Amino acid sequence: MDMTVIVLFLLIVFLTLVITYYAAKQTKTTGDFYTAGGGLTGWQNGIAIAGDYLSAASFLGIAGAIALNGFDGFFYSIGFLIAYLVVLFLVAEPLRNLGKYTLADMINSRFDSKKVRGVAALSTITIVIFYMIAQLVGAGALIQLLFKIDYWIAVLIVGVMMTIYVLFGGMIATSWVQIVKAVLLMAGMIIISFLVLLKYNFNIGTMFSEVKTATSHGADYLKPGLQYTNPLGTISLMIALVLGTSGLPHILMRFFTVKDAKTARSSVVTATWTIGIFYILTLFLGFGAAAFVGDSKIIAANPGGNMAAPLLAEALGGNILFAFISAVAFATILAVVAGLVLSGASAFAHDLYGQIIKKGKASDRQQMLAARYAALAVSIFSIILALFAQTLNVAFLVSLAFCIAASANLPVILYTVYWKRFNTTGAVTAVLSGLISALVLVSISPSVFSPVEGAALFVGNPIFPFENPAIISVPLGFLGGYIGTILSKEVDPVRYAEVNVKASTGYREV
Repeated sequence: MDMTVIVLFLLIVFLTLVITYYAAKQTKTTGDFYTAGGGLTGWQNGIAIAGDYLSAASFLGIAGAIALNGFDGFFYSIGFLIAYLVVLFLVAEPLRNLGKYTLADMINSRFDSKKVRGVAALSTITIVIFYMIAQLVGAGALIQLLFKIDYWIAVLIVGVMMTIYVLFGGMIATSWVQIVKAVLLMAGMIIISFLVLLKYNFNIGTMFSEVKTATSHGADYLKPGLQYTNPLGTISLMIALVLGTSGLPHILMRFFTVKDAKTARSSVVTATWTIGIFYILTLFLGFGAAAFVGDSKIIAANPGGNMAAPLLAEALGGNILFAFISAVAFATILAVVAGLVLSGASAFAHDLYGQIIKKGKASDRQQMLAARYAALAVSIFSIILALFAQTLNVAFLVSLAFCIAASANLPVILYTVYWKRFNTTGAVTAVLSGLISALVLVSISPSVFSPVEGAALFVGNPIFPFENPAIISVPLGFLGGYIGTILSKEVDPVRYAEVNVKASTGYREV
């Protein structure tokens, strides 16, 4: 292992531990633990959202996908960026105005039902587990590759660090780790993009012209169709990416860390600008890796292309830039998994224990203890699963998390805020129909069954044709909510009017 990599790696660890130490001193109440006391400013929360959202899959995966598949790789950048416009215009403000700590709080502001809170918590925990396993398996493989250590040691390092952040520093530590990571990540992206453009004398037209001859795909490199040959499958993937973000628990939870809806809106604007610039820069990283590293060297390092960005950094900036980008990748992983642990712990401790088992009568001390035990349990459970999931297809786990979020959470959020007739039965059937249909369709998809040995979990012919089932499961989530609602006689227009005023104004004394 290169000494520069070790030094930068230790610097990142030291910096995040210092943040956790100071955050632990400020974490005194349940509100501090779950939502940083709602005290983050708009720009702080916006950058923290970007830090939470821009995972290793975005940083390493998209750069590699563009390098190897050209335009098709850029589909991910387009999908992830547009997703934030859905969050900005439809979800952020009403969520902040109606919620407190979790998604279930927001839905229960209209229904006051244990069944609704229970299914919302179930959906949250399911998404967090699939997303967490994907992040830890990816983190283990990446750190194993970067630092030449065993997979299980890599998973334990990430697992122990994320547990320390959440257990002692709660949302305050998690937010500042995400802010530091976002700043480092954007700095790394800008430096590499600058060096790539320098090679082309800052002429983007020249870059597009020359990259067509830099790969074996020729002019097809800049056209769609290299990776995704099935249009319906591509549409299904885009539905999951664009709509799934609005239902991801760890992203939704970030809107409760600010004092009001105005600050929530400004934080989404900051996040959208940061995320937008990031995804535009992925184009320079992908093209640069294709031109200055080469697809054969990228595939030799990792068949999925995940090492394209670090290899490009090494090609353009030598060992120093390679070490910096490797350290940034490590910080990226830590920040995302910390946010996931916190959202999973909130669903367990606040929704299931505090509101369902203790019926909302738990003291602040009991809730804090429950939250920390839950964070510890979520961490240990995820680490154990990740240790046994090394061979699982990470992409299928991530796509499943996005698909469930779009199918189970988004319909119930939109119906709660915008549909007057919506009721308790509709909320339960919306979550369950989206959740179950996504799980069933993925279990019979090409991500799980393939006639080619080693290409999927099991050898066999898939029954469902698309790797991502969002094109079916998202409509089923909305349809389930609609049918459940019209089959129930429950109607409460007065409660809806109250929720509508709260969602629009943030005024809670209605």
